[in-house]
Amino acid sequence: MKKIILFFAAATFLFAQSNQIFQLEQNIDVQLENNQVNLLEQPSGKKNAGLAILYSLILPGMGELYAENYESGKYFTIADGVIWGFVAGFNIYGNRQENNYKAFAESYGGVDNSGKDADFYANVANYTSVDLYNREQELNRNFEGVYNTQTHYWKWAGTDQRREFRELWSSSETAYNNVRFAVGALILNRVISIINAVRSVSKYNANLENQQSWNLSFDVSNKLNLPTTLNLNFSTRF
Repeated sequence: MKKIILFFAAATFLFAQSNQIFQLEQNIDVQLENNQVNLLEQPSGKKNAGLAILYSLILPGMGELYAENYESGKYFTIADGVIWGFVAGFNIYGNRQENNYKAFAESYGGVDNSGKDADFYANVANYTSVDLYNREQELNRNFEGVYNTQTHYWKWAGTDQRREFRELWSSSETAYNNVRFAVGALILNRVISIINAVRSVSKYNANLENQQSWNLSFDVSNKLNLPTTLNLNFSTRF
């Protein structure tokens, strides 16, 4: 009697174990997409060209640094710093000379500087007096260009005085024009850095793809009339 009981107990235990194994296999089939899962895979680590463009736009050379090619990018960073130095220097010098020529015009030409535009000072630099300027405008029938002699008065003591003013005015205008060229250089430096950064990202990603990559995975294989098998897969790429 005890043997019969032990037999039925063993049979029940084996049936339960078989049922648990079957349920485990079914759970694996449900949870795994296409009966396969990657346990360990090397990340690609590729660089993004969009980020490289953004970095180089903010500060030339940073896109190359992101692409691990700062050896070429550092020259764009250095150039950007130098150009910004020129921008600051030209602005400071231009402002100083502007203050100087306005003070000179007020002291020696009788100019009231309030409310005057750039064209007015250009005319002050080219004509000895407002009367001479107005006479030429009237001869050319440019009556809209005639100044009010009360509000836009000036008169130099002579040609030498006017030329001295013109030198101050010209140096200020030249400095401001140089600022515009420097700003253009800043833009050009960024464009070239962006192109170089994108090329650096492309080269980095190409080199990355040529390096060894590998992954480890397993899958459960269910075939008709064959036992369920668990396969371990290892793949490598060069």
